[in-house]
Amino acid sequence: MIFVLLSVLCSVTVAVLLKYAKLQQVSTKQIIVWNYPVAAVLTYFVLEPDLGDIQIGQMPWELYIPLAILLPTLFIFIALTIQYTGLVKTEIAQRLSLFIPLMASFVLFSEVITWNKGIGILVGLVAIICSIGWQKGNVKNNNKIGSLLYPLIVFIGMGVIDILFKQIAFHQSVPYITAMFVVFLLAIAVAFLFMIYFLAIEKQSFSFKSFGFGIVLGFFNFGNILFYMKAHRAIPDNPSIVFTGMNIGVISIGALVGVLLFKEKLSAINKLGLALSIISVLIITYL
Repeated sequence: MIFVLLSVLCSVTVAVLLKYAKLQQVSTKQIIVWNYPVAAVLTYFVLEPDLGDIQIGQMPWELYIPLAILLPTLFIFIALTIQYTGLVKTEIAQRLSLFIPLMASFVLFSEVITWNKGIGILVGLVAIICSIGWQKGNVKNNNKIGSLLYPLIVFIGMGVIDILFKQIAFHQSVPYITAMFVVFLLAIAVAFLFMIYFLAIEKQSFSFKSFGFGIVLGFFNFGNILFYMKAHRAIPDNPSIVFTGMNIGVISIGALVGVLLFKEKLSAINKLGLALSIISVLIITYL
């Protein structure tokens, strides 16, 4: 379980870095751009993908390209969600996105819905409703539409990304680590297109602070992936333990950090949503 804990800590640290950078008035958009070259380099040297497995004609580009576009795009929306709604709600939106691939398995892949999955989905939907409208201490929310729209985009986007990653894992022609490296390379190209837009159209100044934050963010983003993979390898017969520990750990520790470190305030209904989000994960995983 040490790998699960390390993955959770890396995941929460990514959110904390984005929130802290915004408080320091550092461009989170540029931070996100620099994160991807770091993640790709670490993937190459630490996970050592076999580049001989890359055969252009056999690669599932219909999965790689949408995923490469979604990864940096959604990262920007995650940063916006943290800015406008706080760290707690952002973590819940990300973790409850598990309902998207779950529903896809029933609708797209003809999986039979069980009573426990149905109850878990209903509890999760109630948790989402309860999580809307968090009260925050030091976050000035001047964008009421964004406070509702950004978490919804994160919720849907994370679910779609999860479906795409699962589809890539099913592609036996390309090893998963090699596929992940290719996706990171494509994501770098998309991220630098964003950088050109930020500098040329939005007229942002190049930020060396963002570059520094991006390097640190890339380490923790990669650490989240690495330790999550190691956790599954360490407990191969009980993937539900890894899945549950990761989701509940991120929601719980993210809530503690949001409240204690950033003084985010939770109403009674918000606390109920937090509790229900954890209960829904437990129901889906163990019942």
